[in-house]
Amino acid sequence: MKLYGRIWTRREIEARVGRTEQIGGVRRFRWDEGRESGSEQIEVRTGAGLRYLVSPSRALDISLAEFGGVPLSWQSPNGDVHPAYYDDEGLEWLRTAVGGLLMTCGLSYVGAPGEDEGEAFGLHGRIHHQPAHHIASEGYWRDDEYHMRIAGTVSETRIFGESLHLRRTIHSRLGENSFTIRDVVENNGFSEMPLMLLYHFNFGFPLLTEKTKIEFPSQRIVARDEGVPVDGYERWQTPEADFSEWVYYHEGKVADEDGRLTVSLHNPEFPTAGGGTRPLTVRLSWYQAQLPRLIQWKMPGAGTHVLGIEPANCYVEGRAKERAQGTLEMLPPGASREFELKLEIF
Repeated sequence: MKLYGRIWTRREIEARVGRTEQIGGVRRFRWDEGRESGSEQIEVRTGAGLRYLVSPSRALDISLAEFGGVPLSWQSPNGDVHPAYYDDEGLEWLRTAVGGLLMTCGLSYVGAPGEDEGEAFGLHGRIHHQPAHHIASEGYWRDDEYHMRIAGTVSETRIFGESLHLRRTIHSRLGENSFTIRDVVENNGFSEMPLMLLYHFNFGFPLLTEKTKIEFPSQRIVARDEGVPVDGYERWQTPEADFSEWVYYHEGKVADEDGRLTVSLHNPEFPTAGGGTRPLTVRLSWYQAQLPRLIQWKMPGAGTHVLGIEPANCYVEGRAKERAQGTLEMLPPGASREFELKLEIF
């Protein structure tokens, strides 16, 4: 294991600490105040600077993420509000969405509120507000590497409706500034079901400044809404009051030799806790065959100051439009789909 600039064995580390959690590990706790009361969190510290909070109360999504004590993610004004306050109608999702580094959207609906085949759907589906069960959180040695693993199942079910289950595993290793998400979505019902899935990654200040550059794997960028400029999609800007969101669809994407797509955010002067700065790059990658769509949410507003990078199997204009275009993915009964994403910091 590489840590603090050198290679260590397990026994060398164990000789120097009372417990491995002195350096890094996992810890589970619960908020106990206001609308956050009862919300669970699992803290992951990699010992190399990366710290993030996984939310069992919310689909094992990721709330706050920071590097060296400095935030990477955007936190919404709602806080880590308990999902019991969730209302699935219209835009009410916005009152209880946490923000954080990752909000999962789906599993049977993604996008603006709308109707499909006579059924009404609220913004971005229900899965972000569904608590996980069969949760495991553990740190363990395997030879000279210390692993941190969080796993669980999140269900979206209804009598006479869908029986979709998301099995999620999040994995990090001590000494590394990265994590991998491995998801399996299963249709345990006996009817074919729509599968809409979007990974809503949210980055914020001070990773985002006027000096931040964003690199995409795309050859063509299309604004979702008429009148939205494409120029400057790869740059950031100062907060602007009354800014209206800009949404871009990235097309003509070029994958690497392993079939992965990558988006990188580079800040040449990322602040450190000691008052200095350092160059920092955050890299998000995933398999194009699993998540062929890429949506960018550019929202440099005052207060709502956030960049959304959103790998998905659909766009964000609702299920009826995907169905009409012939792009709605259907998951047969008993079938499953796998998804893998990785976030790295350099």
